[in-house]
Amino acid sequence: MDPCQAHPLTKPINPTDLYRAIRDSQLTGMSGYSKEGLPVIAVGVGRSTYDKASIHYYVQSHIQMNEYRDRVILPSASKKFGRYIGTCIKILDMTGLRISALNQLKLLSVISTIDDLNYPEKTETYYIVNAPYIFSACWKVVRPLLQERTRKKVQVLSGSGRDELLKIMDYESLPHFCRKEGSGSSRHSRDGTISDCFSLDHPFHQQLYNYVKEQAAVVGQPSDMARST
Repeated sequence: MDPCQAHPLTKPINPTDLYRAIRDSQLTGMSGYSKEGLPVIAVGVGRSTYDKASIHYYVQSHIQMNEYRDRVILPSASKKFGRYIGTCIKILDMTGLRISALNQLKLLSVISTIDDLNYPEKTETYYIVNAPYIFSACWKVVRPLLQERTRKKVQVLSGSGRDELLKIMDYESLPHFCRKEGSGSSRHSRDGTISDCFSLDHPFHQQLYNYVKEQAAVVGQPSDMARST
C-alpha cells in the first residue's frame, strides 16, 4: 500500500445513508465462529444487487471488511480460542440468483483480484448453499475466472447446507439463511437480537462501523459518520 495514501480503515464511507445503502446491496457479514474458532463470513451472492453506489464504494467496503477481519477479528479469535487463527470460512448464499448476476462480473473480478493479490489464503473453505437451478450455468462462467487454489476450496452443499454446516459450527453461528430448511429465516435470533448478519444493525457491522469512525478520528479525519452520532 502506498504510504502516502490513507489506510482504508481510516476512510469511512459517507454519508451514513450511503453506507447503509451499500450494506443493503452488498450482502456480507459475520455470523459467528466454527467449532475450531474460524470466523464464519456470510455472503449473499444471489441477492446482492450492487446498484446503490459506484464500483469504487463497493470495492472500498470490501477492503475495509478484509482489513477489519485481519486486524481485529482474526487476532480476537486467536485470543478467544487460545491458538493462532489466520483463516475464515465463507458461506455463499445463492438464494435469488439470476442469470443477470453475470452483469456484475466486472466488479466481482475486481474484488477477486484484490483478494488473490492482497489477501491470499485467508479463506479455508467456500460453502455454496441454496443453489438454484441457474447456478450451474453461472458457475460455468465464473469458475474459469478463479485461481485454481480458490476453485479447490469450493464445496456445493445440498439445500441450505444446515445439516452439513452443523458438523463444523453451532446453530447460533449459522448464517440466518441456513437456519431453516426451505422456509426462510427470522431476522431475529432466539434472544431477540438481530440475526441477519447482512444488516447494518447486526453487532458485527455496528462494531466495524464504529471501528472505522474511531480510526478516522485517530488520524484526524472527522467524518459524516462521526458527526451524525
